[in-house]
Amino acid sequence: MDRREAEMKYRKKLFLSGNIYDLPPTDGLFVRAMKENISYHIQNCPEYKDVLAGFNFDVHSLSGIDGLRGIPALPTSYLKNNTMLSKPYSKLLIKTTSSGTGGVKTLSGFDAGSAFCGLFMLLRIFRFHKMLSIRPTNYIILGYQPSKANQSATAKAFRGVTWLALPGKIEYALKFVDGEYKIDTEGVVQALKKFARQHKPVRIIGFPSYVKALLDELNKRNIRLSLHKNSKILIGGGWKTLLSEKVSRAELCQTANQMLGIRPENFKDHFSSAEHPINYIACKNGHFHVPIYSRVIIRDVNTLEPAPNGVPGLLNLISPLLSSAPYNSILTDDIAIMHDGDKCGCGAASPYFDLVGRVGLASVKTCAQAASEYLDKIQ
Repeated sequence: MDRREAEMKYRKKLFLSGNIYDLPPTDGLFVRAMKENISYHIQNCPEYKDVLAGFNFDVHSLSGIDGLRGIPALPTSYLKNNTMLSKPYSKLLIKTTSSGTGGVKTLSGFDAGSAFCGLFMLLRIFRFHKMLSIRPTNYIILGYQPSKANQSATAKAFRGVTWLALPGKIEYALKFVDGEYKIDTEGVVQALKKFARQHKPVRIIGFPSYVKALLDELNKRNIRLSLHKNSKILIGGGWKTLLSEKVSRAELCQTANQMLGIRPENFKDHFSSAEHPINYIACKNGHFHVPIYSRVIIRDVNTLEPAPNGVPGLLNLISPLLSSAPYNSILTDDIAIMHDGDKCGCGAASPYFDLVGRVGLASVKTCAQAASEYLDKIQ
């Protein structure tokens, strides 16, 4: 860790803070952490410095939590075609890539300082949502078996989640065989049957579409299982692919309960990204509350101005976590709606957002796409 990174005292203080869903007491600290984070990237990433200059953004002008809206947000579509790093990718402690929609990927990862803060965040969030356990647990990973050929953030995240409870047996749906991944449906089904006979909890981890495919396969085979009462399902992102099928979280949860005996409160929904590796875990009512480690702005699709609560728009994710890459303000192509925290009723005080879908860039000329094109011009 270099001297300037070590001086990110506000970031460290923020990520060591408690009461993870009480935002107002940390507003001032969050702004200071953002200022030191942006200043660090200006000094270490010339491409990012040019972007800020192109938008006439002065980091010294950043003051107050409302000032976060003025930070130029980098579209994820832009980052998939333009690498921005503040440290050499080869020297990062943990290297990741995005999922690579359309064949292009965002390079990202964690240096020592980012990893230290990220670990404290992960432990606090997953402890709050009762995901930490010392009980030996079997896992079904509806994703990729680890291999040196796969550096995706999703694959590494799924593997990392197995350490939230002591890992017993782990079965992967996508196995690396002869230099390529192959789906092993039969292996997953047989592993589930075997795990159901054991006195250990089972955790199923994967995208919603993969979980649905597994439940459909079990239904086709007329298989009903009763897993250990502490078994859980952790799904990560991917709801956009199910919107056209009209499958809701509640329906998927109900089906999992009927076919596997997994209780509704043990159905956990997770959201994160390679460009914004903050962990959002849905509350018991299915909402993503904003933790103290980030702030979220919903932006009008046409103007990029902040949209009022209750109005859908582009999801803008803000955090000072990474010192490896200048991803402090990210504009996704996800459509979401923000709500006041007290409207949820789960007990968490912070605002929450619900994912609605993903904007169709092929058919809609969004401001996010326009921003991406503008960045290409000023580079």
